[in-house]
Amino acid sequence: MALEILYEDNHVIVVNKKSSDIVQGDKTGDTTLPDVIKSYLKEKYNKPGNVFCGVVHRLDRPTSGAVIFARTSKALERLNKQFREKETDKIYWAIVDKKPEATSGKLIHFLRKNENQNKSYVTNETSAGSKQAILNYAFLRSSDKFHLLEIQLETGRHHQIRVQLSTINCHIKGDLKYGAKRSNEDGSICLHARKISFNHPTSKELIEVTAPVPHDALWQFFEGK
Repeated sequence: MALEILYEDNHVIVVNKKSSDIVQGDKTGDTTLPDVIKSYLKEKYNKPGNVFCGVVHRLDRPTSGAVIFARTSKALERLNKQFREKETDKIYWAIVDKKPEATSGKLIHFLRKNENQNKSYVTNETSAGSKQAILNYAFLRSSDKFHLLEIQLETGRHHQIRVQLSTINCHIKGDLKYGAKRSNEDGSICLHARKISFNHPTSKELIEVTAPVPHDALWQFFEGK
């Protein structure tokens, strides 16, 4: 698993996750990004013993884009606090099969996660286990068959972007679980964590990172427009 590092210092490392990478171990037993980062840091800095790499947030396995990891426990604590208190800013790009009726808007739904299916459903406010999900979207441009949306999350629910866009009949390319007609050859879905902004855990400086899109003709077309 090769790393594409977008930002690195003594406290933080940000990588551009590929759709095949996993942030946290699962039943596949595949090597995780933190494992690869630890090996990279150990070799680069000739570190003896164990190397720390804290998971700050996650992306679904078929999703690509910027992911932050902490290099110290103090940085992990402070970054986790920023995420809890919604002090970070995350921008996603999604390629969908239908242009939304409104070129921009706010989507508000209540979602409930089905653990057995690893899937979320739109439900009502009074349904047991439901959580409010809010995102803002803006249409950016179109190709012959697909459309690029930019999404800014106000909440961070399970599969939130995937299920909310599906609810307005804008299915993410390749996302069979939420209504796409066919899969992508590499198993990815066309959802990419494009930009992330956060305050550095020690200097408090604003760090803004942009993740290049996957090496795919359609993604390259949209990024190059």
